[in-house]
Amino acid sequence: MNRRITLAIVAALFGMPGIAAQDAGMANTLTVKEKAAGWRLLFDGKTTAGWRGYRQDSIPDGWQAVDGALTRIGRGGDIITIDEFDDFELAVDWKLGPGGNSGIFYRVVEGADLMWKMAPEMQLLDDAGHKDLTPEQYTGANYALHAPTSKAAKPPGNWNQARIVVKGPHVEHWLNGVKVVDYELWTDEWQRRVKASKFKDDERYGMAKKGHIGLQDHGDLVSFRNIKVRPLK
Repeated sequence: MNRRITLAIVAALFGMPGIAAQDAGMANTLTVKEKAAGWRLLFDGKTTAGWRGYRQDSIPDGWQAVDGALTRIGRGGDIITIDEFDDFELAVDWKLGPGGNSGIFYRVVEGADLMWKMAPEMQLLDDAGHKDLTPEQYTGANYALHAPTSKAAKPPGNWNQARIVVKGPHVEHWLNGVKVVDYELWTDEWQRRVKASKFKDDERYGMAKKGHIGLQDHGDLVSFRNIKVRPLK
C-alpha cells in the first residue's frame, strides 16, 4: 500500500491529523536519567528493527512505523521482540481506535500456534465498545484471569501509558499511573484460575521464566510508542 495512503487511512480512523502529530515531542527517546537507570528502547520511532512476527523470521507488512508509532495497519499477526527478557519493567504508550482490541504479552515462548495460548497478557480494549465481556477481559486485566481493580483507561483516540513489572513470580499491571493488577504466578491460586479458564488445556501456559515481549494483532487498528524496558536484577 502506498505510504501516503496508509498515513491518511490511519489518521482518518483515529480522527486526527496523524497518530502522533500533535504530541510526539520527545517520543521514542531516553532521558539521561533513564539511561543511567538501565532503560533501553525497544522501538526507535522510525523502523521496525528489533521486532519480528510470532513464529516468523521477519516482521509482517501489516505492522509499520507510522508517525513515530509502531502501528498495526493491516493483517499481519502478532509480533514479538527479537530479544528475550526474564525479570523486567516495561513501559509502553498505546492507542486504540473505536471498538479496538489488542494486548501486551510477556515472557512469550513460541510453543503454540498462537501467542495467547502460551503467555500472560495485559489486555488493551475499548471497554465502552465491548459491553458483553467479563471484568477479567477489560483494559488492564491479566486477560481472563485477573480483573483490573479500577478503570483507568482514556477513551479511544487518546494515548495511554502502560507499565508492566515482572520479577520472578510477581507481576504488576499499571495503567496511566494506577496499579490495576497485582498477582503471583505459579501459586495454588494462580493454578486454580488457569484451570477454570480458556487456558486449562495447556499446562505450559504462563510457565516460562523468560521470553519475548509481544504485541497482539486482534484485527483492529492499534499503535504503540515509547516502548522501553529495564531489566531487573
